[in-house]
Amino acid sequence: MIKAEVVEDIVNKVDQFIPEDLKTMRQEFKQNMKAVLTASLQKADLVTREEFDVQKAVLAKTRAKLEALEKQLDDMKLAE
Repeated sequence: MIKAEVVEDIVNKVDQFIPEDLKTMRQEFKQNMKAVLTASLQKADLVTREEFDVQKAVLAKTRAKLEALEKQLDDMKLAE
């Protein structure tokens, strides 16, 4: 899930490029940009760095177990 603070930070950074004399446009832009950005990021099905790192560790552990089992199988074939 995308954090609201991340979306807010992106919107505020882009908002800096809209001139001050377009205040009403800035407000509308910020509201629309938040909605569009949030929807787009959710549709992209992104994960946080923490979730990615956890899955990376699980994959590394699984790979190590698979390699150990493959070695055991090879050893058993050689013993026959």
